[in-house]
Amino acid sequence: MKYLLVIVWVLLTISISHAQVRVAHIFGDHMVLQRNKEIPVWGWASSKEKVTVKLGGQTKTIQAGADGKWMVKFAAMPAGGPFQLVISAKSSKIVLNDVLIGEVWICSGQSNMEWPVNRADNAENEKQSATFPQIRHFKVANSLSLTPEADLKEGEWKVCSPETVGDFTAVGYFFARGLYQKLNVPVGLINTSWGGSQVEGWISKDAMLLSDVLKEYATTMPQSWEGANTSLDKKLKRNAFGKEDVVLTSEDERKYTQPGYDFSKWRDGSAPGSWDWQGFWAYRGNGYAEKTITIPASIADQTSTLGFGQNDSPGQVYINSKLIWEGALKGRRKIEVPAHTWTAGKNTLLLKFGVTKEPSWFGMGLHGAPEDFYIQTETERINLSGSWKNMPAIADKYEFARLQNNMGTIIYNAMVHPLIPYAFEGVIWYQGEANAGRAYQYRKTFPLLINDWRKRWDNVFPFLFVQLSSYGSTQSSNQGSNWAELREAQTMTLQLPQTGMVVTTDIGNPADIHPTNKQDVGKRLAASALKIAYQKDVPYSGPMYTSVKHEKGKTILSFQFADKGLVAKDTYGYLKGFEIAGEDNVFYYAKAEIVGNQVVVYHPKGALPVSVRYAWTDAPSEANLFNTEGFPASPFRTDTWTSITTNEKFQ
Repeated sequence: MKYLLVIVWVLLTISISHAQVRVAHIFGDHMVLQRNKEIPVWGWASSKEKVTVKLGGQTKTIQAGADGKWMVKFAAMPAGGPFQLVISAKSSKIVLNDVLIGEVWICSGQSNMEWPVNRADNAENEKQSATFPQIRHFKVANSLSLTPEADLKEGEWKVCSPETVGDFTAVGYFFARGLYQKLNVPVGLINTSWGGSQVEGWISKDAMLLSDVLKEYATTMPQSWEGANTSLDKKLKRNAFGKEDVVLTSEDERKYTQPGYDFSKWRDGSAPGSWDWQGFWAYRGNGYAEKTITIPASIADQTSTLGFGQNDSPGQVYINSKLIWEGALKGRRKIEVPAHTWTAGKNTLLLKFGVTKEPSWFGMGLHGAPEDFYIQTETERINLSGSWKNMPAIADKYEFARLQNNMGTIIYNAMVHPLIPYAFEGVIWYQGEANAGRAYQYRKTFPLLINDWRKRWDNVFPFLFVQLSSYGSTQSSNQGSNWAELREAQTMTLQLPQTGMVVTTDIGNPADIHPTNKQDVGKRLAASALKIAYQKDVPYSGPMYTSVKHEKGKTILSFQFADKGLVAKDTYGYLKGFEIAGEDNVFYYAKAEIVGNQVVVYHPKGALPVSVRYAWTDAPSEANLFNTEGFPASPFRTDTWTSITTNEKFQ
């Protein structure tokens, strides 16, 4: 055994001593390096090997460490190029071509940042006009790691052209285009984003350990993927059964299909919709979905068609505990239901299914559009989309997919840490949808991320972010809104220096969490960058609530960024989106009028206001207060009453 260990050691020593010089994956042909700042370049070579690096007339020589790691730092350079970056050592030589010096921005967040130009508004015309060879894009591949990685797994810089821009981040591209047209210097985008990701995945463990809201999680978080699966299994069972120690047999689950079974305690869900966002994150196995339906006698007496969405795994359909279909269907599934299968009155529809095969990313649940769920005869149609009851089939074999939200820190480790200390100007960030259920905690977790990244780079760089757009229902403040509370947490983050926020409630899509107007998002981010990062004298923000005064049954609201006046962006000039409440905390829709650069709010019946809220709903698409520069007002409230997400924590 001792002899074998010696051989292994010798082989490893030989391998290290003959390692070819290499550079971190973030460096490559066509890259953009940050102007006017020191430029770090790093990589690996043989242990103690001498490495020489040349860029734009500068030459740096350094000896690699015992572990082979090396780094040089070039003096700041003005915008320009193209240059060559040449790395040479005794073992080998690397030449990187078409290197530009300009402005570099990191683009990060979840799907609305990841969303490509190919799927944005007017995509074909946008691509045809995208001849901007000085705009470059690097896509960090989606990856996860339990510990901080030294390097990215892969990636390459792409030159912007009609042929390549379709895969660029749309928000990032339109942002870069706006900067380039104003600054006339190269712009590089490092796109490290992942759809559906929570903010906790992007924060380092070290930062969590110093946080009063995430320290407990960081000290007890799983140390392996097996541990993560155990944690997910506990969450699954808590959400499904209210306790973690549940064990069920096939005989237990057979009761689901028997007459009289009570489904009321099953988890509330929806169809269409992935189970990953309905309390059963990353679960992959079999499951049940149930809906109680009231059927009129006219349908019960006829042959009908049942449409039950898309899920191409093998499954079964039970109506009132009777198995009426079994098999697998691709695409929009529909089956014929014989007359008298339904009964007049309440009926139970129970579906069993497995993991969706195509698209594989969907996982568990019922895929499709709302119109794919129905009962229909020649003369009548019942909509089956909306609320359902869900239950995982834990008596069957199941597992957990390795996804971005299985644990905290795992995205940071693989997709942010390897970028440090690449020089850049700032960050644009579009994320928060996945944290809306923990909006109150986001008041601390979002600033924690910003401060964490700034600490890692040792630089208080500009951090510009997009406030959540309009998506979902338009409820009143009496119901509450976690999306409104998340927007509030984002607004509060502006207390940090060098931050800027883009309001987008006016350009969202209440029916789609991915609004396709990314042009205006990028344009507004560019305006924010021109002001905050480049000190240009440009308008960049909409009205921001600053103070409130109650006088004689009316409330007077004052705003920042309203010096040149306010407008109601509406055909008739009426302000919308305001609510008021008295001391009983009951809200009523209110009248609102613009008076100079203030807004006066009141109730027609003379109710005495104590609180005013504006655009306090998931989808405040009708809210129409703007400043004269054309920027929308940020949603706000004047009260500090208890939030509906106060007790929701990351765990």
